[in-house]
Amino acid sequence: MILNNLKFNKLTATEEQIIVHKGTEMAGTGEYDKVFADGLYVCRRCDTPLYKSGSKFDAHCGWPSFDQEISGRVNRQTDSDGARTEINCALCGAHLGHVFMGEKMTAKDTRHCVNSLSIRFIPQLKSTPDAAVAVFGGGCFWCLEAVFQRLTGISSVVSGYAGGTTPNPTYKQVSSGITGHAEVIRIEYNANIISYQDLLEVFFTLHDPTTPNQQGNDIGTQYKSIILFNSDEQWQAAHNHINHLEEIEEFKNPITTEIKPLIAFYTAENDHQNYYLNNSEQSYCKLIISPKIKKLEEKFSNKLK
Repeated sequence: MILNNLKFNKLTATEEQIIVHKGTEMAGTGEYDKVFADGLYVCRRCDTPLYKSGSKFDAHCGWPSFDQEISGRVNRQTDSDGARTEINCALCGAHLGHVFMGEKMTAKDTRHCVNSLSIRFIPQLKSTPDAAVAVFGGGCFWCLEAVFQRLTGISSVVSGYAGGTTPNPTYKQVSSGITGHAEVIRIEYNANIISYQDLLEVFFTLHDPTTPNQQGNDIGTQYKSIILFNSDEQWQAAHNHINHLEEIEEFKNPITTEIKPLIAFYTAENDHQNYYLNNSEQSYCKLIISPKIKKLEEKFSNKLK
């Protein structure tokens, strides 16, 4: 997969020593050595999904061990000394660790011995096809909330904050730009009625994904265009859709939408929920949100409730 919008995360000095300079953690010191919860392991440098939790096993070696990577996501190359086989993220080249064969620890007879600092664990959301979850940010959450509430197959839209580092942030904190969080919406939908691809098409039609940290007169990191994925399938769909839009030159300028793993979602204060429904006569709603709804009705009439 060729990604036109792959971005690197900022690394700490310790992470850089492992990922860039091919260092190795001391055995038993990594945070994921004994973690066996359901979820996804992504590259710490570029957020590419690398391993699913079902492939993780306890090799009693002191490092997280996996007997299978997600297809196409991990490259192998012989170390300079010819003694071991190094594994790297196939998309950004981040050093992960080494792979060993012939130990007969699992039926696949493969052990990816991975540094915890090379990966990040994303807990699996409890969802089913009729209650799947998607999280998007594209400017003021009042706008996206009003748009997605009108689509068939969607049972819940909640405004909140995600993508940053501050736990339980307030609107005031997020608006200051110091939390790293964006204003986002958490959508619960029935995938048998409306697909994640459908949601992506609406999302990229109803906001401008080419203006970094800005939507119209709303300026700041909290207004960034961002997709928070909670599965490998969502990660793939988001990248594929952006690549498609770039190939057909849908926009004059490059797409700047960030694609990040969903670490946590924090529900916004009550007065930010159902904002358009409760304040449709307010000037911001009339000037900014109502035109978006009109555009939705024109372009996606077959997907409306």
